[in-house]
Amino acid sequence: MPLKLTLDALQVLDAIDRHGSFAAGAEALHRVPSALTYTVQKLEDDLGVQVFDRSGHRARLTAAGRELLDEGRRLLGAAGELECRVQRIATGWETELRIAVDGLLAVEALLPAAAEFYAEHAGTRLRLSREVLGGAWDALMGGRADLVIGASLEAHTGAGFATRPFAEEPFVFAVAPSHPLAAMPDPLPSDVVLRHRAVAVGDTSRSLPTRSSGILSGQDVLVVPDLPAKIAAQAAGLGVGYLPLAAALPWLSSRRLVAKSVEGGKSPVRTVIAWSPKAQGKALRWFLRRLEDPVLRDALRGGAVPGEAEAKGKARRSGRARSARQPRGAAVPDR
Repeated sequence: MPLKLTLDALQVLDAIDRHGSFAAGAEALHRVPSALTYTVQKLEDDLGVQVFDRSGHRARLTAAGRELLDEGRRLLGAAGELECRVQRIATGWETELRIAVDGLLAVEALLPAAAEFYAEHAGTRLRLSREVLGGAWDALMGGRADLVIGASLEAHTGAGFATRPFAEEPFVFAVAPSHPLAAMPDPLPSDVVLRHRAVAVGDTSRSLPTRSSGILSGQDVLVVPDLPAKIAAQAAGLGVGYLPLAAALPWLSSRRLVAKSVEGGKSPVRTVIAWSPKAQGKALRWFLRRLEDPVLRDALRGGAVPGEAEAKGKARRSGRARSARQPRGAAVPDR
């Protein structure tokens, strides 16, 4: 059954409503007024409803006409977006790029890069997500992600994904200063660590077998959703465990956590950027180039967000300049 409602008719209603009259709407659409009159009359006949009230000096939308136009504008917007998406795909830009960031990384550090990407006006929608342990590879295999950042090689499935080295992440075993293990001499025996609860971020795999890392067999475990929750739980004394050194350093420096050595320890974890070699879209290639920046990679690993480091450096330099200008013997205010 052919549709009685056309995009052209909706455009005519929109033009008349926006410009206030059939004549002004016709001028905006570069048509003659009689063409708009014909389109509206045909629409009213086809739908069996009155769209405009013509009893006054000026045609006004009826309640049914207003509802038709309000919903119709959403259809016009969707149609316009569809046209743009088709054109973007034809020029090599993906409709959507799904980026999965490993749960041990700071996903917010990717936001400045996202802002730069949006400035390209490519029109590709970005979808950011977190994955943990085998979840990154599972997301690629299951089609939930087109690109993963920080996937652990320990959890590599062996599937045919393209990879690029990302980092070799050192870990530190950390406990709260009030935790019983904090006062024990190093290195901590494994059987002693086993008697204390560990804190772990849960594996997000859906199809692949779930994994754990740094957990002893038989050890009680508190499972949390992400790295900030893990750090906070360990600082609160709820458990112990290994943390990425870059993310743990601020907590160790402020003595909210204490570093301990454990017999056997934990080797640095090698991580990669991974994607399907069949994916060749421009948005994917843009992010692969952007991720070559060591400043962005450091920020993702828990360093300063790109832009913050430069701002802090300027502040320090400015502070040194003010100190150099400070007269000798002048009082310096407490901070």
